Order: sequence, then C-alpha cells, then structure tokens
Amino acid sequence: MKIEQIYTGCLAQGAYYISSNGEAAIIDPLREVQPYIELAKKNDVKIKYVFETHFHADFVSGHLDLSKKTGAAIIFGPNATPDFKFISAKDGEEFKIGLLTIKVLHTPGHTMESSCFLLKDENGKDHALFSGDTLFLGDVGRPDLAQKGQSITQDQLAGMLYDSLNNKIMPLANDLLVYPAHGAGSACGKNMMKQTVDTLGNQKKINYALNQPNKATFIEAITEGLLPPPGYFGMNVEMNKKGIESIDTILEKGVKAIHPNELESVLESNGAIILDIRDAEDFYKGFIPKSINIGLHGDFAPWVGLLVADVKQAIVLVTNISEETESVMRLARVGFDNVIGYLDGGFEAWAKLGKEVDIVNRIEASQFELEYKGASTQVIDVRKNNEYTAEHVEESYNKPLAEINNWFKTINNNTPFYIHCAAGYRSMIAASILKARGIHNFKEIRGGYKAISTSNIPKTNFVCQSKLYKS
Repeated sequence: MKIEQIYTGCLAQGAYYISSNGEAAIIDPLREVQPYIELAKKNDVKIKYVFETHFHADFVSGHLDLSKKTGAAIIFGPNATPDFKFISAKDGEEFKIGLLTIKVLHTPGHTMESSCFLLKDENGKDHALFSGDTLFLGDVGRPDLAQKGQSITQDQLAGMLYDSLNNKIMPLANDLLVYPAHGAGSACGKNMMKQTVDTLGNQKKINYALNQPNKATFIEAITEGLLPPPGYFGMNVEMNKKGIESIDTILEKGVKAIHPNELESVLESNGAIILDIRDAEDFYKGFIPKSINIGLHGDFAPWVGLLVADVKQAIVLVTNISEETESVMRLARVGFDNVIGYLDGGFEAWAKLGKEVDIVNRIEASQFELEYKGASTQVIDVRKNNEYTAEHVEESYNKPLAEINNWFKTINNNTPFYIHCAAGYRSMIAASILKARGIHNFKEIRGGYKAISTSNIPKTNFVCQSKLYKS
C-alpha cells in the first residue's frame, strides 16, 4: 500500500495518490494531471479510478483530463449530476484498488453530494479517511455553498453536516488517519490547521466543531463569522460539473508572446486587463499604467479569483522571464482560462522602448514614523478584520483587500493617506488597484505592520471609527 499526499501550498489543497498491487486511485486531482500520470508510470501501476469528494468551488479539477488520458473511471458520491460520464456511487459502496478497498461515505453538509472515502487495508482494517471538505483539521467545511438551482439554506446544510459528522465520522476509530482536501489558508473553511494529516482521535479532542453539545450550537458555531464566498467559487463549480477545455489547450493559447508595440491594440480589441505577477519589490519601481499586481510568489491564484472574479476576463500577463507557463497554469487551476498571452521580454522590454510607466510611492516604516502626525494622518490597513482588531496603528481604519472593489469608491483622492498590510504583499496589490482606478495620493509602507510594530507609532487593539470618505 502506498499513499502520497500531493499538496499545493498556493491553493492549500491536497490531492491523493493511492496504489496497491498494480492499481492506483487519485482523489481530488488538480487540473494539471501529468504529475499523477508520471507517478503511476514510475510505480508501474494503472490509474483505475478518479474519486471526487464533491464539486470543488475553489479550484478546477483535472478529473476529465485524467480520465481521458488513462481510461480511469470518475466516481462521485450520491446526488452528483455532472454533464459527463461517471459512476454515481451509493452510500456504503466499495471499490477495489489492488488489495485495498475504498468505501464511499455520503456526508452531505458542505454540499449535497459531499462524500468521504474510507480506505481499508489489505486485512480489511480501516486505515485512512479522505475527508474532502466535510472534515478539515481544526474545522469543518463551510455550509453556505449551495449550488445553483438548489433551494436550501446554509443552516439546513449545516444541520446536515452535523448529522453526517456524528453518524458517519465520529463512530470511526481514533487511530484512523484523516487526510483533508484543504489546509490553512483555504477559503473553504475558517479555522483550519497548518498540519495536513492527523488522527481522527486528536480531531475529536481539539476540533471545535466536533465538540459542540448539540445541533443548534453546532450550526451557530460553524456559521458565525463566515465571510462571503469568493465570486469565482460558483463559476468553478459549474466548470467542474459541465466539463472544461484540456489544460494542454489552455497552455497552448495562453503561452503566446505579445510584442510591446502590439500590447495596446491587443488590450483594446480583447477588452483585456494587464496582470503583472512580479514581486512587489520589482513592481513598485516601475510598471505599465493600470496594471494589477498580484505576485506569483504568494497566494496568487486565490487573490486573482477574489479580485478579478470573472473567470472569462481576458488577461495579458507581465512576468519574469521563464515564469510564463507557470503563471498560465496557476490561473487555469482556478478557472481563468482566457489568458491571451504575455508581454514579450517583460516590463524591461516595455521600458526600453521609452513607453509610459508608473510607480508606487513606497516608503520605509521609519519614514512613516517620521511623517506620522496622529489623528490627522490617514492610514488604511488592508489586513483581515481579525488581524486588525488584534492590533493596529492608532486612528487607522480597516478596509480588507478582499473588499477593495467596493471600498475604493469611498476614497477622497484629495486627502493624502498611507496604506499597509501585514508584510507588503497585499498592500501592493491594493496600491496597484487604487492607481488603476485613478487614486494616486498615497504612500505604501514596505514591510507592513510587521515593520510598523517595532516603531514608536501609537498602537491599539480597539476598532477605530475614523473614515476616509469622499466629502
């Protein structure tokens, strides 16, 4: 028996490879399927099944490509209704992988079709639970992702999840290994641990959701503080249900060089935006006006999904040399298939031709400390609310980056202000969006609150009501 967790940090997503006696199964594969095929080839096994725990909202799955390339059957649990050939497994149905057995446990609650897969070893002993988005480490799946056409409330789904956990999961042995579909950083839950595997017994002890006294308190606990799901979630669900273009086709279309002299006409004719994926340290020094900066070396794809939202949006990339293919791939993971090319030669080629450039006014925290004038200094903190309430610059106010497409409209561009996040990644995203919307009267603070926290600038953990609204 071989179990391999294939974890993708930028999506906080775990796919799984299971093999025994010449056969293999893949659970919740990412869109780029070649790594699974090569792994099976290396181990001289045939991929027999592709198991999907549910219709994923936060990424586009590779189940169709993997099935077409290997002949593996696609398996969903009850209630799944995709537009392609698949096996609709019954609750309790078992499938053989070599000497191993995978049992389907239908666990509705996160979604109606959500299922967990219980792996039994060669002797029939329960060995591991692939829990999808039903049970995370430290949390459970959010119950507010009812699919289009389903007339069901989040409280009703939460109640179903309570029943699924208590009737199907909690009775299982404490030594059972739990392999979830996501870890810390995923928008599919709110309290996930950084660890990516644990025992069920430990989760019974420490997971707040598994320690609620009754269904009512469970529903209240898991729905409290849920942020609205990202806009691209529904579109990804539809893509996973209806089918998508092969990743090979997407790469062929997206990895195309666009000469700097052709860029403006390409943007205009396609209604495209420029997505500059360079690091903040490079971007702020110079970029093409109206470019949006979301650095590849961070939570790239989730932030694109949150802030661009429409997966059909045409995109032209500005990348570092040799990062073009990786960028297109990572966008395709979350359904952004309409990349129409990348700037040939990158920003340097654009600048060498003497074309117009813009910059972000980035300053050190030490400079901010010198310029800080108390209540008269307008400071925007784009961190999450829980980060802000823990501690923030006195008299600053909180406007999370995830909500910038709404709050930027309230900014008075005649009033100078400062902007920061925790370390600089998110604030540079915010800075690029603000400048693209015509807001330029600000300074971005390098190092974010991490740098500010060591200064003598007054700080507080109380929510400040100061505002920077248009007058």
